[in-house]
Amino acid sequence: MPARVFRRAILALPLLLAACGGGEEPPVTYPRLDYSYLPKLRLNVARVEIEQHFIPSDQPPSVSQYDPVSPTEALRRMGEERLKAFGTSGKAVFTIDDASLVRDGDTITGRFDVRLEVFTAAGGSAGFAEASVSRQRVGKVKDLGRTLFLLTRQLMDQMNVELEYQIRRSLGKFLVAPGARSAPVQAVPLPPTGQAGPATQPVPGTAAVAPPMPLVPVAPPVVPP
Repeated sequence: MPARVFRRAILALPLLLAACGGGEEPPVTYPRLDYSYLPKLRLNVARVEIEQHFIPSDQPPSVSQYDPVSPTEALRRMGEERLKAFGTSGKAVFTIDDASLVRDGDTITGRFDVRLEVFTAAGGSAGFAEASVSRQRVGKVKDLGRTLFLLTRQLMDQMNVELEYQIRRSLGKFLVAPGARSAPVQAVPLPPTGQAGPATQPVPGTAAVAPPMPLVPVAPPVVPP
């Protein structure tokens, strides 16, 4: 073999080896589900807490463990990004009650359930709203991770619309108008000893909330596909 041909063959060898052994595709990355662009739900409470009551299983028929985006984390992020405290007393508790993805043959079913409950400063319940969404994907699955990601994103799009609707329907009196500034708890003056407090002090048996502010109707958000 001529030296020139041999030299070209040696130089081309790494390319041939790379072509033969480069069958592996790079890992697929999925975008973070973000809801910070949606309207904030300003609540007349001093703080918002998030609790997860649903514990996903890593055993069949559950397939949540194969989802590139954890459904419980997506719901938690939605609560953190959309529910904001704009009051001076009481609290709101956002609870994740279900975030399941289960598979039965060629059918994958997703169900998300959440609850938002408002409590007075004394700890009594002043009202609540519940939102539930479900969706099925039927057919052969070629890429389970991608299928679960798309299903989770669709369920979260539904949940954002349903949650806002239920909050405005059941907890409308606890919503603060857009544009209002939140008042820190320490900014509320305490009445002198022996004197009656201001008219906004809670009456026994009623919700301890700040004076209601006028609501500005806001159309439900248009969630991009």
